[in-house]
Amino acid sequence: MPELPKPMMPDFSGKPLAFLKEVRAELLKVAWPTKEEVIKLTVIVVVVSIGIGMYIGGLDFAFTKFTDFLIGR
Repeated sequence: MPELPKPMMPDFSGKPLAFLKEVRAELLKVAWPTKEEVIKLTVIVVVVSIGIGMYIGGLDFAFTKFTDFLIGR
């Protein structure tokens, strides 16, 4: 099995200001999403989460009723 390369670790040795400048420079390179994209994707996540929750809740309800039927309550 090939050996995986070790991840690079930041150099904190006595140069915290240089490190913070590098962090800022890297964050400026990030392609941040627009407000509209954030809103659209948040709505999608909420709708899918509600849908999955309702599906799991429905399965729970159905299995509970089925189990009650088998037990004879």
